Order: sequence, then C-alpha cells, then structure tokens
Amino acid sequence: MSAQIPEVLFENDEFLVLNKPSGWHSVMGKGDERGEHSVEAWLRQRDSEAEHLPEAGLIHRLDRGTSGCLIVAKTFEASDILQEQLRNGGIDKRYLAVTEGRLNHRKGEFVLHFNSRYKGSKKVKVTKDGDHTVRGRCRWWKLEDFDPGPKRTVVEVDLRGPGRRHQVRAGLAFLGAPLVGDPLYGGPEGDRVMLHAWWISVEGRRIEAPVPESFGPHVS
Repeated sequence: MSAQIPEVLFENDEFLVLNKPSGWHSVMGKGDERGEHSVEAWLRQRDSEAEHLPEAGLIHRLDRGTSGCLIVAKTFEASDILQEQLRNGGIDKRYLAVTEGRLNHRKGEFVLHFNSRYKGSKKVKVTKDGDHTVRGRCRWWKLEDFDPGPKRTVVEVDLRGPGRRHQVRAGLAFLGAPLVGDPLYGGPEGDRVMLHAWWISVEGRRIEAPVPESFGPHVS
C-alpha cells in the first residue's frame, strides 16, 4: 500500500527527498481550502524553518495523481544550487508509467511543446513546433507489454531538464499511448493516474521510491 503521508527517503543538511503519495498536491492552494493534502503544508508543519523558503523548499512539483520522488531544499543556498542543477541536467529523474495502447518501438524519445490553453486550464496542448520556453524532452523504454489481456505497456521514462506541466502524461498521449487512470488525456478510468517518479539522482546519489503495489508485479 502507498504511504498515506509523505515518506522521507533521504535527508542531509542541504536537502531531502520525499516519496509523495498519489492524491497529494505538491503546493498549497485551493486544494487545501477543500480539505485536501499538500506536501508544502506538510513540510511547514514538519519544520518551522521551511516557513522561510518559497514553497517550503520544493525544487520541483509532481501532479496530484503522481507518486514518488520529490526534492526539497532545506536552505536558500541549497535551493539555488539544486534549481541550477535541475535546469542544466545535473539531476536525473526517472518515471514509471502504465499506458493504454502500444508504443510502436521498444524505445524512443520525444521533443514536444506544452502550452496551457488558458490560465487555470486543466489540460495542456501539445505541439511538435513551438517556443523553446515550453519545450520538453523525454526518452522512454518499454519494460513489458501486458499480453494476453489489455493492450497496456509498462514504460520507463527519462525526463530531461526541469520538466513541463503534464509533460509525461500529455507527451505519451500525443504518441497514442495515454496513461491508465488519466481520462483527461484519453486514458481509461482507474483508481489513480499510473505514473510514479521512480528514482532521482542528485549529486551522485540515486534515491528510489518503492513502486506502488497498484503497478502490479511487472516492475521490481
């Protein structure tokens, strides 16, 4: 079973890495007013020093339905360094996804552009061409096809750079393989969006979030 609250996977004097549960927002906002959970609020309750950091030190965000590794700075200096590493490719981020439909090749990559249709839009528009400020790149590998049974695939995704909003979800849907549990982008209904931030590599350390049981025995 996935953790019901964030779990600390790694911590030192500069930063920590959390395992964010599916169903939690990354930052505080309207969700908290509805009584829903956010990692930012949890961090502020956990450590009074986090009150002084933007978004309680969060270096990046994960969608509400996505579980897994989330990096949090503990100081302003660490925040600046980690943000720079994220922009310049010094932090590796790997995801696991379960897709509906089959990707045509065993591996591949995409460079696409991700635009919000309007402020507050739930969905992003994906195009092949666009401005570099909204460009996102991913490499991917098929780990396993479900056969016989539903045409579904377990995919490992390497998200390059800081990432764009809904980059993995919208990008794979653009390729014809939307995520299970992600009807916003054409996937079938499910208990959760089948996307998990599996591991990250920061300053030479690989930190892994256990794969949720809902992903089944197909990944270890």
